[in-house]
Amino acid sequence: MSASIPAFEGTVRTTVAESTPWWPSTNGTKKPNVVMVILDDTGWSDLGCYGSEIHTPTLDGLAQGGVRFTRFHVTPLCSPTRAALLSGRNHHSIGMRFLADTDTGFPNSRGSIRDDVRLLPQILGENGYASYLVGKWHLAPLHEITPAGPHHNWPLARGFDRYYGFLDGCVDQYEPELYADNHAIPVPQREGYHLSEDLADQAIRLVTDHTTFRPDAPFFLQFAMGATHAPFQAPREYIDKYVEVFTKGWDQTRIDRLQRQIDMGIVPEGTNLAERNDGVLPWDELDDEQKHVYTHLQAAFAGFLEHADAQVGRVLATLDELGVADDTIVLVLSDNGASREGGPTGDVDTNAPYSGVRRTPAEQIPLLDELGSLTGGAHYPEGWAMAGNTPFRHYKQFVDLGGVRSPLIVSWPGAGEAMRGVREQFVHAVDVTPTLLEMLGVAPERGVDGESVAAGMTDPAAVAGRETQYWETLGHRAIWNDGWKAVTAHVAGVPYEADAWRLYDTRSDFSESRDVAAEHPERLQMLQQLWWREAGRNDVFPLDDRPLRELIEERGPIGLFAQTHITLRPGQSHVPYPSAITGSNRNIDVTAHVSPLARSVNGTLLSSGNAQGGYLFSLQDGALCFEHGHLGETVLVRAELPESSVSELAFRLRTADDGSVTVQLFIDGEAVNDARIPRYSSHLSFWGLDVAHIPNSTFSSRVAAPFALPARILDRIDMIVHPAADDAAEYAEVLLASE
Repeated sequence: MSASIPAFEGTVRTTVAESTPWWPSTNGTKKPNVVMVILDDTGWSDLGCYGSEIHTPTLDGLAQGGVRFTRFHVTPLCSPTRAALLSGRNHHSIGMRFLADTDTGFPNSRGSIRDDVRLLPQILGENGYASYLVGKWHLAPLHEITPAGPHHNWPLARGFDRYYGFLDGCVDQYEPELYADNHAIPVPQREGYHLSEDLADQAIRLVTDHTTFRPDAPFFLQFAMGATHAPFQAPREYIDKYVEVFTKGWDQTRIDRLQRQIDMGIVPEGTNLAERNDGVLPWDELDDEQKHVYTHLQAAFAGFLEHADAQVGRVLATLDELGVADDTIVLVLSDNGASREGGPTGDVDTNAPYSGVRRTPAEQIPLLDELGSLTGGAHYPEGWAMAGNTPFRHYKQFVDLGGVRSPLIVSWPGAGEAMRGVREQFVHAVDVTPTLLEMLGVAPERGVDGESVAAGMTDPAAVAGRETQYWETLGHRAIWNDGWKAVTAHVAGVPYEADAWRLYDTRSDFSESRDVAAEHPERLQMLQQLWWREAGRNDVFPLDDRPLRELIEERGPIGLFAQTHITLRPGQSHVPYPSAITGSNRNIDVTAHVSPLARSVNGTLLSSGNAQGGYLFSLQDGALCFEHGHLGETVLVRAELPESSVSELAFRLRTADDGSVTVQLFIDGEAVNDARIPRYSSHLSFWGLDVAHIPNSTFSSRVAAPFALPARILDRIDMIVHPAADDAAEYAEVLLASE
């Protein structure tokens, strides 16, 4: 559907002298602007206005001057929530059952939103809005995140006028893989660079330009931060002040937060804490080293969140300076609950848990000085994720409230005093687009699953729009109907009919902590039958309970990951990390075709990763070198180049069942040296692969970036790649993923 073209109201004759010009009026009532702030992996209780100790004055101020919803729901994964928010439709029915990371080959899980589904920026664009996205997208399949596209699932093709941010699920805050509109861009080279600050800068630039050049048009800004998804990275002054705050541990934190929530009136009196999540030890049973490290890891999260809050504050201050704050609706929410993906121990370096490596607190203590930095992007233990989801059970990836209950703040100063306070209506992500359209006076979209709850913005007693909502993720299932909720946490490989369902009366049990299935078997059976009907109606089938890790690797026969022969050339663009060919967890044969002058130069042939880890294939002082770095451990293998000219320089990686990898060097087809690397990984860093130079930092202490190869030395690099090896057997146990 395209915007209507106004009828011409002038006159047209043979000449201009006989004709009357006419221009469409621009003096109509301007609609409100919209700013949607999306946090990542932020738990329901992590904001100050939802009971936290963490200092979030910007978001707390919005809550004080607006409405806080206490029963807002999302999906327990990032991409499905973002798809539901922008479409008003249930995520299975539009092709986003799972993360955008992969296309599993079924209509409900294509890793992208169906082409025929209209999204909020497209609808608003037809009603005079400009739409801008700054930050995270994660709605394009990873095999499409390349310098050459295809771009049909990128933001500009889905209705946004301008885009600046990152396309993958998570990113390093100091050396991110960035994109502007439809092209990759380098990391800005400035002192103290941080992505959250950069995103705020870009958002400020876009809205400032908009008010300068299009003052009569409203705008929609989606400000989707990387915070607080791991890696937790922030200036150290934001982190250090929280160490003492959280020495009390996660158990006392849960108790304190629940009491604050009750005192604030966002949780009913008498609400229970859900029981401790399986696998989380009582804080008092930890030893001093564990407490010391785990406290610092939570401090990193807290500092990251406060720093993000400050950047949102900068954007909102700009709206005030531009004189448009009163006419702007601001929403703040999280895409899912707090994440347990740091496992039971967390780590100072997220690349450890994302590689299936579980390091002890004793191993982490010497690394604490790096916390929050480029090489200290942390993830906390799952006990702190449990606290982040207070007072609920479970985490991200689960359909219990810890995975699907999100904060939602809506502020609109121009709406007056009626739009303030706490709201208890049931709301889901699919309701956001219909609600905004009604608030903006835009005709509702047909065929959506959500319903507007705009009446609840000014009326605390307004009736919820819908009676039923289902959930399904990784085989976990739930359904809410008229205040009752049935839920099951599925165990992979167990027949679905054997799942144990729980039943909650959510009207009297806010935290869903009292299972009443035994008391109401008929009600539970009715809800189970209703779930199957909703599942059929929303294209939930086929159910898929493969672990998250396995699904992420199920890339299908497309993209670089599926190719066996890849050719790279000097001068080409960066190979993004989402290509999944940048680690050391695959058997790889890499051959560099070089000129006879190669022996006399220094420089990079191939560079994977950055200061966090990676591998470097290079020429150094008359030697061929391969260096591998992972979690601070480096292995170097080198071979002197012959006096005669060479034409082919190669290395070969071969993985072993014990998690190690052997590297061999070859000169003109002859093996010249080899070494054993103790541990391979697909997640050496958050940075991809570069040809003939090092664009940012490097783990190697032997060279300094850019260590570029002189021109005309390298002709091309041929890579022969084989199926990837799993990083570690415990990966599935720890339930890790780099979403």
